[in-house]
Amino acid sequence: MYFDGALNINGASVGILFIMSTKDKLRYVLRIHFAASNNAVEYDACLHGLRIAVELGIKCVRVYRDSVLVINQLNKDWSYSNDKMDAYCAEIRKLEGKFYGIEYHHVVRDQNQITDYLSKLGSSRAMVLLGVFVQDLVVPSIKEEKEIKEVPPVEQLVLMVPLPAADWREQFIKYLSSTKVPADKTKTKCLTHGSKHYVLVNGNLMRKSVKEGILQKCIT
Repeated sequence: MYFDGALNINGASVGILFIMSTKDKLRYVLRIHFAASNNAVEYDACLHGLRIAVELGIKCVRVYRDSVLVINQLNKDWSYSNDKMDAYCAEIRKLEGKFYGIEYHHVVRDQNQITDYLSKLGSSRAMVLLGVFVQDLVVPSIKEEKEIKEVPPVEQLVLMVPLPAADWREQFIKYLSSTKVPADKTKTKCLTHGSKHYVLVNGNLMRKSVKEGILQKCIT
């Protein structure tokens, strides 16, 4: 299996070539429709290539790529550059268990021209030749752990409940029951004038209608 990835202004794509033991060749173009780095495209190419190999029932596979970095990381000779590449390699390791044998080999770029052409063809979104299998990838091959953001502490809101206002009826009840008036003359004048509309019935303040003489119970 040969693979290559391409990333340009038009998009990203993966080229994969299988050369079977019967010398038959299978060509694949995987067009990537999500944001990805160069390294992510490379690993997506390898990961999807191995998945295709599993679907084809291939049990022994030699993997070729002209990237020294990717091949050495797959061979565990070099460490991974970041957590995302580590996640890709973890998925590849899972697929390795489905083969009786798997090897990773580095080749010079001249020996990987077909996949290089396929990947550039897909990334340019040009018309793909007959005999080439095309797939569109709309989501990454790995599930990245969402960044856990620190949740700021919830501010404690203190609800200020106002004290109930003084009962407006009290001044009239006190005046009608004891004729006590405020010290302020203005308040006294307002109270005596306003109290003409009220009477006390069994301790309850009632408003009397001038014309009909109907009593209405006063409430807060």
